[in-house]
Amino acid sequence: MLDVRALSLSLGEFSLDDVDLTVGAGEYLIILGPTGAGKTILLETIAGIYAPASGTISLDGREITRTDPKDRGIGMVYQDYMLFPHLTVGENIGFGLRQQKIEPDRIKERVSETANLLGIGHLLDRTPLTLSGGEQQRAAIARALVLRPRVLLLDEPLSALDAVTRDRLRRELKVVHRAMGTTIVHITHHFEDIFALADRVAVMQDGRIVQAGTPDEVFRQPATEFVAAFTGMENIFPGISRVRGSEAAIDLGAITLRTVTAVEGDVYAGIRPEEVIVSREAFESSAVNAFSGTVVEVQQNGIFSRVVVDAGVPFVAVLTRQSIARLGLAEGGPAHVTFKASAVHVIPR
Repeated sequence: MLDVRALSLSLGEFSLDDVDLTVGAGEYLIILGPTGAGKTILLETIAGIYAPASGTISLDGREITRTDPKDRGIGMVYQDYMLFPHLTVGENIGFGLRQQKIEPDRIKERVSETANLLGIGHLLDRTPLTLSGGEQQRAAIARALVLRPRVLLLDEPLSALDAVTRDRLRRELKVVHRAMGTTIVHITHHFEDIFALADRVAVMQDGRIVQAGTPDEVFRQPATEFVAAFTGMENIFPGISRVRGSEAAIDLGAITLRTVTAVEGDVYAGIRPEEVIVSREAFESSAVNAFSGTVVEVQQNGIFSRVVVDAGVPFVAVLTRQSIARLGLAEGGPAHVTFKASAVHVIPR
């Protein structure tokens, strides 16, 4: 439905560099990337706020690269709401419809319908400054959705909210997406958004899309060392891969990992922390990678804790606090790490 081809633009210290991106009709695409990767510029260029230096943007097979923003059928919602403080919530939501000269009765009907879908139908007579952050963001999303955009662009819409409100609005976004079928492109830094909402994920680095795929593909099969590190793989080690038949041995210097890959030579070997099993002692297992070591760090992070075991290389694992206590793991004490050959992801260097 939305097709971006070879899009380039420089804007101060931010830029887009030959960006290609395709979004299917009704798809929920989430864009990840560090600050300065060009995520917001990409959305604003798609919306028509900026004109690209080169490349094309097409919507439903029609090129809209130079089309006026108001004629693109694209809505955009920012992190900071941008509601008119002197208008009521209902007037804010219906603002675009009034600009389109829609009949008042039809405006009232569309505003009420969209507000109810987002759970703010009872707030239409209030002003924005009397609302909570979550309610203001719902109003901002409703103002965009009431225009029935073909594509809705969301620039970190949940980032300014507390965890409880963020979780509630995340669930409501899922309901709205299912109910309306709107194509959505959403920038976020929260991995929870991805697994709760995304059909596909695109990762940006230095103004380019470096990988796109389903959440499982991107998180479990990262295409580059950058994507692996950015998506939280943590255990990433440079090594040399030597393939023997259907298996490979990856020499990390101090230890050798076993996995299944056809990639030879200089590689990165990556294992997600949740794939690493930590025990106090060695145990019987079908997993081919098992190493003894010493606990060098236990970092408490709420429900889950981060445990680092030096077994020739520093393996990071994620355990519950109860598991750490039950196993008697402590800094300076012995530990054993185990993981399957299939847990080792190989990336060419």
